[in-house]
Parts: sequence; structure tokens; C-alpha cells
Amino acid sequence: MKIERRSCDALAATLARINALLDAIQPGDAFVARRLDACGLAPPLRDLAEFTARVPFTHKQELVADQATHPPYGSNLTRPLSCYTRFCQTSGTAGRPLVILDTPSSWQWMLENWKTIYAAAGVCAGTRIYFAFSFGPFLGFWTAFEAAAQAGCLCIPGGGLSSTARLRAIIEHGAEALCCTPTYALRLIETAREEGISLDAARVKTLIVAGEPGGSIPAVRERLAAGWHGARVVDHYGMTEVGPVAVEPAEHPGCLRILADAYFAEVVRPGGAEPVPEGEVGELVLTPLGRADWPILRYRTGDLVKWRASPEGMVLEGGILGRADDMVVVRGVNLYPSAVDAVVRAMPEIAEYRVDISERGPLAEVDVAIETGDATAPARLEREFAAVFSLRIPVRRVPHGELPRFEMKARRWRIAGRSAAG
Repeated sequence: MKIERRSCDALAATLARINALLDAIQPGDAFVARRLDACGLAPPLRDLAEFTARVPFTHKQELVADQATHPPYGSNLTRPLSCYTRFCQTSGTAGRPLVILDTPSSWQWMLENWKTIYAAAGVCAGTRIYFAFSFGPFLGFWTAFEAAAQAGCLCIPGGGLSSTARLRAIIEHGAEALCCTPTYALRLIETAREEGISLDAARVKTLIVAGEPGGSIPAVRERLAAGWHGARVVDHYGMTEVGPVAVEPAEHPGCLRILADAYFAEVVRPGGAEPVPEGEVGELVLTPLGRADWPILRYRTGDLVKWRASPEGMVLEGGILGRADDMVVVRGVNLYPSAVDAVVRAMPEIAEYRVDISERGPLAEVDVAIETGDATAPARLEREFAAVFSLRIPVRRVPHGELPRFEMKARRWRIAGRSAAG
């Protein structure tokens, strides 16, 4: 198994962290113990190649099935249940949600990762941060907020407020950083325009965005920076299953860098096991190195990335490109939500859009609905799609307000009776 090209010292440090992780989770974690026993693996490992060759991938469906067999929290717990103090869960949009518990120790490990992300974004003690989301059961909200508080920031929650009320609070309290999805940051710009609220009065200098690929798409970044009067856009990537994973480095805008001290990252063929060469697109596989009390080894994220090596850790060019299960083949062309988003967002006159995929005979077909006040926009967008994808994609206008707006991950793609992120 080919792994990320890094210095011998860095690889040795990662191996030491993996061995420490395996020592910490055995024999208390029955889920992991069963899997390691099945492959005959006994730590300490000699090298990382042994880890990637012998430890099986972990799939979300396996964890969900384990919780159904051992309700309600499953057998992937290293310590007694009384030690766990934090509850989070996935959205469950594709089935039963996955519940994840953390001890104070594992939780603090994730907060430290968030502090690294804030430092990369230029956020420091005393910064006023506005969190424009409702505090549901998803991990990212809580870890982002608590890490900022520990770092000495003034944390302003926007849970339960309307977009208009949030805008007024951002201005009134002089928020200097804003945390939300890229879609919602765009929605706040649209709301300000609709309500006659001038963002000239806002002091936001940094937008930390996550939850969907838009934060690394140039057209989206340009619209966000323009709407927020030159604010720096910083993309971030994480998952409830694994924690806060990556952040956009200042020297590589539009990319993400894996937190190398916190995660062992691999990129493999979607649906396969073989590694993907540097510069090609594959599925990201992650092993968190410090979440020992709810461990997960070689987790298949389902997220598509194009990776390259750097001395500081794996870099994902263009950020997260999309979900492996969201890619659609239309007349022989691979369509990713992020690629379509890049084309649409290059036209600022389009307020919102939706992609519909349908089966018309043996082949998938796609059409796009847009909200815009420009009657020429559909024809121009059709020409852009044809130029970029060599496909004829019909585009139609719909009345303003017909398409949904999103605070959480956007669900703009409707594929054969299901919705997809993007």
C-alpha cells in the first residue's frame, strides 16, 4: 500500500501514535477487538504498510449495524458507559443515524484540533466569532464553539434566530469571524439585499466555512469574498464520525491540508482497496489518532479528493470534490456536485438552483432549475455547461422563492427519488 510521502521522522511519529492508539483501545473496545482478532493483528506494528495491508476498512454501515445489534450505543466503546459525557449523531439522511459518544479526553483532543484550525484562519484570543447555525446533535457545532471559547474568543451563538436577526446581531456585536456553511454565507448576503441591510457596517474579516464543498470552489469563494467586502474565506473539513480533519492553509488557497499530527490519511479507489496515485481522484480514508475512547480505524469517508504530498501533511487540491455516491454518469460524463456548483456560482445573477437527475430510458438525464431575475441566464448557463462538460443540460427559470434555502448542508441534487448534497 502506497502511503503519503513524508519524512522518516513524521512517518515514525504516525506509527507510534497508531501503536499507542491500538494499545489504548484493546481489550476494552469489543468492536475493534473482533476486527483485529479476525485479521490476526497484534500490536505493536512494525510499519505503516502492515497497518494498511492487514487492518480492514471501517464502513459507516458496519457501525450502524453494530448499534442495532448492541443497542443503543453499540460495542465500539473503549471505556465503561459512565465515562462518556458527550452525545452526537450523524444526520441519518441515508438511513439510521449513527450515535457517537465521547469522554472528556477524546472531546478535548478534538477541541485542540479546532484550535489548530482557528490558528490557521488567523483567529486568536479576543476575536469575536458568530456561529450562524442551530445547535443540533452534530459534532462540528459544539466542538467549534467550545474550542473558540477555550482559545479566548468571544463566542456569539445564532441558534434559533432568523437570517435577518442573525445579520443584525453580526453587525451590532461587531463579529470579526463567521462560522457557517458556504451556502448559508451566500444566503446571508441575499437576505441582506432583500432586507435592505448594508453589509458595509459588518466587521467580518474571516469566513470559516464547512459542511459542503463550496469553500474551496473559486467561483463560490469569489462571491463570498465580494459579498462580505473582502473577507478571507477559509475552508474547513470534518465529520461527526472522525472529528475536525483539515483546514485551508494560507499559502494554498482553495486546498485543504490534513492535520497530520491528528490523522493518518489514505486515498483509495472508490469502491476498491488499491491506493490512488498522487494527483488522481480517490476516496479519502481516515484514522483519527487521538479519539481513543470512540476509535475508528481506516474509515471510508465516501468523500472524493485529489491529493498531493507536502512536508506538512497531505494536501487535498480543490478541497472535497464531492461524495462517491453522489457522482452521476450522464451520457458517459462524470458529473460531481462541486463541478456543477463551480459553473453555476460563476454567474452571480443566479440566486439559487436545483439539479434533477432522472432515468429516461436506459440513460440518466439531468436538468437544472434556477432562480434569477435575468431572462437570459438559462441560455447562457446552458452554453457554459456545454463548454465545461460537453453536455446539453436544459436550464429553466423558476419564480423567486420556489427553491429551498439551506442553513445546514445544501441538498440541491434530486437523484432518482433521493436527494444528494451539493
